[in-house]
Amino acid sequence: MAPTEAAEAKVLTREALPVRSEDDVVLVRRRARELAQRRGFDGFAQAAITTATSEIVRNALVHGGGGEATLEELDRGGRAGVRLTCRDEGPGVLDLERALRGGFSVTGTLGLGLSGARRLVDEFEVRSAPGAGTTVVLTKWARR
Repeated sequence: MAPTEAAEAKVLTREALPVRSEDDVVLVRRRARELAQRRGFDGFAQAAITTATSEIVRNALVHGGGGEATLEELDRGGRAGVRLTCRDEGPGVLDLERALRGGFSVTGTLGLGLSGARRLVDEFEVRSAPGAGTTVVLTKWARR
């Protein structure tokens, strides 16, 4: 599904949460899991959105100096979804293509955050520019 299709989804709830500490990462991850459970996601889909959320929000904290995460419950034609939008005002991703391929890290990690999160969700969008921060939008839909 293309990101433009996600824009056509009806937003049922929206919650904005700060990302300033590791405790915030834990809270956002927990809220994503709760939304997936409430929307009737199976165990695999719950784990996928929870893991992807954790990776993206932790990236915003570690690489972007913090920011804000917005979680939304979605409905599109009776299909339940959860969307995370995570924004930071950090240095941006210098080589976005390389980061999305995986295995690239400027901090000595495995470099699988962006690429791993992208594989776990149904819709993924990232916008980043040097000096302008990064915004990641990911959406997971419940199986029919």
